[in-house]
Amino acid sequence: MDFPILSLILFAPLAGAVLILTVPREDVKTIRRVGTAFALFTLILAIFIWAGVVRKGAGTMQYVERAQWIPAFNIWYSLGVDGLSAPLVFLTALLTTLSLFYSSYTIEKRVKEYYFLFLVLEASMFGVFLSLDMVLFYVFWEVELVPMFLLIGVWGGKNRKYAALKFFLYTMAGSVAMLLAIIGVYFQTGTFDILEAIAKQPFAGTVWATAAFWAFFIAFAIKVPSFPFHTWLPDAHTEAPTSGSVILAGILLKLGAYGLIRIVMPMFPEQFRHFVVDVPLIPIMAIMSIVYGAMVCMAQWDLKRLIAYSSVAHMGYVTLGLAAAMAGLGTLGDKLNFNAAASAINGAAFQMFAHGIITGGLFFLVGVIYERAHTRELKVFGGLSSQVPYYYGIMMVTGFASLGLPGLAGFWSEFFVFRGTVNFIPVAAFIGVLGVVFTAAYILWKIVQYVFLGTLDKERWGHLPDMTWWEKVTMWPLVLTMVFLGLYPAPLLDTFNAATTTLLNALK
Repeated sequence: MDFPILSLILFAPLAGAVLILTVPREDVKTIRRVGTAFALFTLILAIFIWAGVVRKGAGTMQYVERAQWIPAFNIWYSLGVDGLSAPLVFLTALLTTLSLFYSSYTIEKRVKEYYFLFLVLEASMFGVFLSLDMVLFYVFWEVELVPMFLLIGVWGGKNRKYAALKFFLYTMAGSVAMLLAIIGVYFQTGTFDILEAIAKQPFAGTVWATAAFWAFFIAFAIKVPSFPFHTWLPDAHTEAPTSGSVILAGILLKLGAYGLIRIVMPMFPEQFRHFVVDVPLIPIMAIMSIVYGAMVCMAQWDLKRLIAYSSVAHMGYVTLGLAAAMAGLGTLGDKLNFNAAASAINGAAFQMFAHGIITGGLFFLVGVIYERAHTRELKVFGGLSSQVPYYYGIMMVTGFASLGLPGLAGFWSEFFVFRGTVNFIPVAAFIGVLGVVFTAAYILWKIVQYVFLGTLDKERWGHLPDMTWWEKVTMWPLVLTMVFLGLYPAPLLDTFNAATTTLLNALK
């Protein structure tokens, strides 16, 4: 039997959270060190898990752990990881570690509670990516709400209470729908096991299939977030503390996309395809997210709000890639169609990872400038390239990665999504390309021109210091990952491809 490494990475943050409770709140230095150390420990474990999954076979579940939890209802403590979830577990550990390291120099209020909640949040995110039982999946999905609600509500901006409540209510509404769908699947199949329920194809060919499909889909679409369920996101991002915004954009949005791939696509393939091809609601939602999100960015003058809306646009590529893959359902026996579907879904998965790295970096960089200038208003800047050249260079790399410049990570995800979409939904691909154009426009116009070019107001901004060593250390892993994956995406693509190929073969 394998060492229970998944349980270890799942409960290590909780152990750190409990340990922090024993530290006097006045001993801020120890609290910060303990929190960051436990996060770093999970990052090391995540690297071992990813390497082990690749070595053992990323196309199947590895390190599976099963133990009866509630026998009366056939509910199991069931964990597993494959090529789809292993990179996301690593992404969670990486961004959490960097967030807590960054917070060591920026969070001064209620430090003990902050680190406690952050570690609980990390454990809940791990739980979603690792759970193979729907009840366990749902428990971790709900637990995640509480620490993020409090992180926004306590450490956020002036409208933090409104933003936190809006985030909570939106996600809770989707959770209620998901719970009803889970109960329906159990009554139909007699199991809460995700893989077993998928094999039994619950509700196949019935009106209840459509109801269950939409219950799951809306719950996950709210979290993605997909148009028109996106309105909670800009407020939550704008009011959240810097590290909260990093986790919100880098990980929490991926929980919804992961649910679509792990549960909705394999469990309800006919219904998914119907609402892609026959009644194309899902491609329309994806295209609206991409184009509308990018166009709204053009109208934003708050840098943080601009990046928040960019997440709506970039996550639209994920939904579009999944829709394209499902549009090919029934034609996957043809090698060209199979490859196109694999390209689309791999692009969507790659976008999940790349967006986490890139947008997480952008929110860190917003925090860097806000800590100095105490404003995010783009119109008040100008000429900062000469005043903060290191910050300018890091922002350029991250911004160009966001707009999909070849040689950086953001390019490959969009390339593979459009490669697959052109094959199955060409109209959606052609309209979706507008999002790429608008993204380039707002990055170059709003960020590059207004913040860094032009004449520097020396009286107002001549005192701004460049990035400190700890801000550089926070950004280095993210920038290096953007460049590495831009030049050599194969390691990540191969991991995702092994899992997505298994999924597509099952859908043939």
